[in-house]
Amino acid sequence: MGDMNSFGAGAPASTKGRDLDAALQRSGFYPRLVADVVNDALDGQESLSHLVHLETHFDRAEVHRHITVLVLTAQLLVITHVDDHQLDESGQQMVAQVSTESVPVSQIKSVVLSYIYAQPQDYKPSDPARELTLSIAWSGGQRVEMGPASCGDPECDADHGYSGTIAQEDIALRISAEAEGLQAVADAKAFARALRAINTGALNAGHPDASGHSRTGSSKLPVFGGRLGRSHHRR
Repeated sequence: MGDMNSFGAGAPASTKGRDLDAALQRSGFYPRLVADVVNDALDGQESLSHLVHLETHFDRAEVHRHITVLVLTAQLLVITHVDDHQLDESGQQMVAQVSTESVPVSQIKSVVLSYIYAQPQDYKPSDPARELTLSIAWSGGQRVEMGPASCGDPECDADHGYSGTIAQEDIALRISAEAEGLQAVADAKAFARALRAINTGALNAGHPDASGHSRTGSSKLPVFGGRLGRSHHRR
């Protein structure tokens, strides 16, 4: 990593910390800046698993990029989001806007995975998902999608009002195999699995088991080793 700051300064970097450093380097999106911000948000806690997602959008002649980094520790889900913006037409003057949020894993209310498979009529157990969307909710915020309702008759022009869906999410990450590769989809699925396991362990801690004894102190949180490879961070 050269002179790039390592996670857990002052102590030997863990394997997962080095994996996270490497993932930020591969993203190529201000890796030193993003690593320092993530390191500061972690405040010495060890990364158990992570997800790094870079997106690029084109708006006429302008290119907008943003990166979201999710880091899971035994106690927290740390979310870091960085956008860049150009201040002049030539793109020589740039600014980076950074936000971080630390969410106790015990407060996470839902982890939702949505998949897209190609040619489902020919599906085999070995077929990977072509796209995955990971949605995480913790604050109770809701997203509402509305559209004109219909009766199903293509000849009907009556007003049937509106219908829609309400989804609970604070962040939604869309990972496409076409854009990012099959490994990125698999890595995102593994991160979601790690998050659910840690969240379940945190929720169970302190709750009495069937014998009436508290689980606090007896529950062991699993340790995850996968390197993980977002759509947009919604607030």
